[in-house]
Amino acid sequence: MKKEKLKNAWPVQLLAWYRSQGRTLPWRENKDPYRIWVSEVMLQQTRVEAVKDYYARWMRRFPSMGELAAADETEVLKYWQGLGYYSRARNLLKGVREVQAAYNGELPKEREEILRVPGIGDYTAGAILSIAYDQPQAAIDGNVLRVFSRIYALADDVGKASVKKRIADLVLEVMPRDCPGDFNQALMDLGAVICIPKAPRCESCPVVECCEGCRQGLQRQLPLKKAKKAPLPVAVAVAALRNRAGEFLLHCRAKQGILAGMWEFPAAEGVDWAAAQAALEARLSAWGFKVELAQEVQKLTHTFSHRQWQMTVYATETVERKELAAKSLCWRKMSDWQQVIWAGPHAKIAQEIRESEGI
Repeated sequence: MKKEKLKNAWPVQLLAWYRSQGRTLPWRENKDPYRIWVSEVMLQQTRVEAVKDYYARWMRRFPSMGELAAADETEVLKYWQGLGYYSRARNLLKGVREVQAAYNGELPKEREEILRVPGIGDYTAGAILSIAYDQPQAAIDGNVLRVFSRIYALADDVGKASVKKRIADLVLEVMPRDCPGDFNQALMDLGAVICIPKAPRCESCPVVECCEGCRQGLQRQLPLKKAKKAPLPVAVAVAALRNRAGEFLLHCRAKQGILAGMWEFPAAEGVDWAAAQAALEARLSAWGFKVELAQEVQKLTHTFSHRQWQMTVYATETVERKELAAKSLCWRKMSDWQQVIWAGPHAKIAQEIRESEGI
C-alpha cells in the first residue's frame, strides 16, 4: 500500500475509533497541564490500571502545583510509595517547585522552555504540549514506536535514536493539526489495547486495512529491537533484628543511588550468599551488634533495570536496646511501619514480618 494512501486514510480512522472507544481515564477529564504532567510521570514504567488509585489519592492531597510545591519531600514520597522508581517523584517535586518559582506557577508553552523544567523529557513535553496546549508535538513512547513500526513495516531497530527521530517525523507528518492531543492519546490507546506486544489484536484494529506490517504478515515480528542484557544477579542478605522492647532496627539508604534516602532493614550485597551474609554481619558488628545470621525466614527477588536482587532475610537473636550513634539508623515498632517510606522490596519484607506475627 502506498505511503500517501496510508497518510491520508489511517489517522482519520484512528481518531474516529478513539472518540467512540477510547479509554475513560481520570487524567482526561480536563486539559489541566499539571494533571496531565502527574499522570504521564506516574505512567512511566507503570501499568494504567495500577496508576488509577495512586493518581486519585495524589490529586486529593496535591490538587495543584502550589499544594505539591509546598509539601515536604517525605510526605510526597509516602504518597508515591508503591509506584516505584522514586526518582520520578523527586524530579516531579523539583520540577513543580521550579515552575512555581521561575514561571509563576504555569508550565511553559514553548518546547525549549518546558524541557528546561526538571523531570520533563521529550516524551512528557510532547504529551503536555499536545494534550494541554493543542500544539502539534509528537509524544514518542513504546506504544507509538510499535504502532508506527507495524503500520509502515519499518524493518529498523526502534532502539536507535535515528529510527526514533524518523518515527517522530512521521507522527508530525500525519498528525491532524486541529486535534494533536487527541491523536497522541489515540496512538497511546491503540498501542495499549490493540496493537500490543507479541500478539497484536489485528482483528479488532480500526486501521488494519492501512497496516503494511499486517499486510506483509510481519505484525508479530515488529518492532525490531535489540535484545536487552539480562539484569545482573546480586546476592543480598537482610537482617530482621529486633530489640527486647519489640522494635526493629532500620537503616536509611544513602541520598544517591538506588532507592536513595529510603528505609530498609539492615542489608548488604555480595557476589554470593556467603559473601553477602559475611558483609552484613560485618556491617552489623560495625554498628555495635554482634549477631549470627542463622535462621532464614524469607526469600524474594526484586528486579531493577540492570540489577536483580536475590534476597535472603535472616532472623537474629533479640538484642538489648542501645542508643544508635549513626543518624542513618533508628528503632521502629511494627505499629509505626505504616509511616515508613520503605525501600522497594523491604515493604514486602515488613508485610511478611507483620503477617508472621498475626498483625
